[in-house]
Amino acid sequence: MTEERENHVPYSEEPVDAGETEEKREYVKPSERMFETEKDVERVILMGVSRPPSQMRYETDEHLDELELLAETAGAEVVEKVFQNRSAIKVTTFIGKGKAEYLAERCEDLNVQTVIFDDDLSPVQQRNLERALNRKVIDRTALILDIFAMHARTNTAKTQVELAQLEYLLPRLTRMWTHLSKQYGGIGTKGPGETQIETDRRIVRDRIAHLKSKLARIDRQRETQRKGRQDITRVSLVGYTNVGKSTLLNMLTGADVLVENKLFATLDSTVRSVDVEGHDVLFSDTVGFIRKLPTRLVASFKSTLDEVVESDIILHVVDVSHPHFKEQVDVVRDTLRELGAQDKPTIMVFNKIDRLENTGSMAGLKEEYPYAVFISAARGMNIGQLRTAVLMLLEEQHREKEYEIRPPDFALSAEFHRLGRIIEEKYEEDHIRIRCVLPPDAEQRLLKQHAEKLRVV
Repeated sequence: MTEERENHVPYSEEPVDAGETEEKREYVKPSERMFETEKDVERVILMGVSRPPSQMRYETDEHLDELELLAETAGAEVVEKVFQNRSAIKVTTFIGKGKAEYLAERCEDLNVQTVIFDDDLSPVQQRNLERALNRKVIDRTALILDIFAMHARTNTAKTQVELAQLEYLLPRLTRMWTHLSKQYGGIGTKGPGETQIETDRRIVRDRIAHLKSKLARIDRQRETQRKGRQDITRVSLVGYTNVGKSTLLNMLTGADVLVENKLFATLDSTVRSVDVEGHDVLFSDTVGFIRKLPTRLVASFKSTLDEVVESDIILHVVDVSHPHFKEQVDVVRDTLRELGAQDKPTIMVFNKIDRLENTGSMAGLKEEYPYAVFISAARGMNIGQLRTAVLMLLEEQHREKEYEIRPPDFALSAEFHRLGRIIEEKYEEDHIRIRCVLPPDAEQRLLKQHAEKLRVV
């Protein structure tokens, strides 16, 4: 009743508890009665382990700098970074006993709530570390999943992230039920802890199956949409996270994709149509890549990343002002290789040249990357050069070629009809001659698969 009266009575008429003395009685504004809802910033320590010679200290420093950006994106305050050199990882706690004790002391001294490891932890290592530190312990994968969950906006992105989170959570469920671990043993005394764990696992597995089925439907829908766009050239923007892909897409197409100076600000694939000198071109933005990108995310975001696999041209966007941009290029190339898109015609787009202190380095990059354009998407610098480079590749892809199938193979001829634009087809006694326009990746695949029957005339 008191709360109901507080919601309706003006603050000027609402006294404090009537049992108080006259001297203490006063009027209180509703704003003074409200609970403080501002969330405290989570204080964290970052933990990195160098393993010479496979990973040297300077590499660990670089990885922890990136981990710090990830933590700040998640809303945490990094108060310290801790390192350890180890020749071998400890199976039970990942780090050594002495370093774990040191971490526990630093957590107490700095009032830290969470410790974030740069490497993946097994469920056993995570549980043992939380007991040793008396703090929450997460790894890089859990942090990235949390950021993805924060930035998921559409139903598809939310489904993809939830699936990855549940698959990560499933083997770690046991540590969530430690409060049920104290129970009597013996026949007929099976405690509620195990029952609850199994029930929870079953719920999670059922949810995972439901989400996979839902994503399969999304895959089929997007595949149908892509089939409807086969006659249109598709260009995908790929790159490390936060290199300016969304800014570039906005500049090229006039789209209104969200642009933030944060890691993984864009999760959903955005597709926009643009006329490039008479050619209809579909430009698509994709989720940014990052080193140690969890395999669960790559699998969950298959429907989004298929835009890259099905594209005709790739614009590999690079933040040339980043001190370690070449390592980022390698990460993106490795991810494209995992997706099977490493042989796509690619233009290297070196972005943010306006931030370069020494522009002389661009000359060396031009020699190293022949198909390269240097731009500033934010300032609109050299966007015309990029359009010209895309147009040159478009004209190359739309060039007519003549193929000879010997001996006649009608199934192979049907493949040409399915994949390309047929201009002329002649059936001779001992061969079939087809003049058409084929996408480069389709041409390479057909020539490789049917090397004995097919040749370019």
